[in-house]
Amino acid sequence: MKILLFLALIVKIMAEAKDGDCDVIPITQWGDSPLKREEPLPNPVKIVIIQHTVVPECNNDEECEKAANGIRNYHINKRGFTDIGQSFLIGGNGRVYEGAGWHHVGAHTLGYNRRSVGISFIGDFRTKLPSPQALKAFNSLLECGVTNNYLAKNYHLVAHSQLSMTDSPGDMLRKQVESWPHWLDNAKGVLN
Repeated sequence: MKILLFLALIVKIMAEAKDGDCDVIPITQWGDSPLKREEPLPNPVKIVIIQHTVVPECNNDEECEKAANGIRNYHINKRGFTDIGQSFLIGGNGRVYEGAGWHHVGAHTLGYNRRSVGISFIGDFRTKLPSPQALKAFNSLLECGVTNNYLAKNYHLVAHSQLSMTDSPGDMLRKQVESWPHWLDNAKGVLN
């Protein structure tokens, strides 16, 4: 009987841990080293900033891990960042790759990093949309963030271009995002 209770407890703990990780691939798995960012990001976060990376799209695990590592290396070695700037990257394969994550301040949007998460779709979305798998992964990530109180229930969804001089997340993706719940039209006016 004790063994059955113990096994039931283990199964419950594993299920809760799975729910809490939002099906995100840890940076230690795809990046071969732990995150170097240490500044804590207060949860729940109220701002989600949508971006694109403008690197070639990826459609399988190998391509997406290579793209994520390329972005991380660029941020560290060329931009002088402590580590990757984005909170999360989403590949065309429908997988979410951890960057700074829910719990650490990233370097994705100057002036907003300490109160937001930056989620980048891997690819260039000026003239096309991310894959249906990537869009589904994005929505699942946000739902999980709200469920686990990483993300406020009344969060604001904004385009990177609303807060910085950039084309990110690209015209096609921005038009799509504008139709989603939580979209904040006058982001700079409301958030400043």
